[in-house]
Amino acid sequence: MAVNKPPGMVVHPTYKNWSGTLLNGLLWHLRESGTGRHGDFEARIVTRLDKGTSGVVLVAVTAEIHARIQRDTTARRVRKQYLAIVRGVPKPVRGSIALPLARSAVDRRRVVVDPSGQESRTDYELLYQSRDVSLVRCDLVTGRTHQIRVHMAARGWPLVGDVVYGVPDERISRQALHAWRVTLPHPMSRQVLELEATPPADLCTLLPTDAEELDAWSRALKR
Repeated sequence: MAVNKPPGMVVHPTYKNWSGTLLNGLLWHLRESGTGRHGDFEARIVTRLDKGTSGVVLVAVTAEIHARIQRDTTARRVRKQYLAIVRGVPKPVRGSIALPLARSAVDRRRVVVDPSGQESRTDYELLYQSRDVSLVRCDLVTGRTHQIRVHMAARGWPLVGDVVYGVPDERISRQALHAWRVTLPHPMSRQVLELEATPPADLCTLLPTDAEELDAWSRALKR
């Protein structure tokens, strides 16, 4: 299954969020649809997102399918593309950020650039620039916690609204990050699947209001 997760929803239950999570909803859906009544199906999250990040979440409904997609992910046959709205203008307009990441020794909830951390790489391309913000497409070559947020901030282009690695923004209550497109071989047929999630309304508040600029922005999203 593929789900377009809204911003503000937690993916997995935690000690602070026992209910109302994406996984809770998926388990209920499987039970109500009857597909899980014999214990053959179960929801296994393949692509995790932060609470504040919206977009495509892949869910495997059997252990076998989960394992197959994980193998494809390890072999880098799964491509995950995000849309990020950042402050400033990335230069060069297309490039790669390879900075090792690790949990902060001071605050374990934060991730920092650390020479002893895990290898991490984000490829990016500037799609559109408007006044004080830029629309950037990010390809996750590796999939570390908070990777895009930390990499963008480290280069001087923090995500709009990111209160952890940037500054608050009155136009949006979360980091402007959306899991836009996932491309992968179907785990059974091997046919290439391209799954895309339309950006939610709160990201659109950052869009220009001028008709000509808005048209250019819309074309950039279709690239």
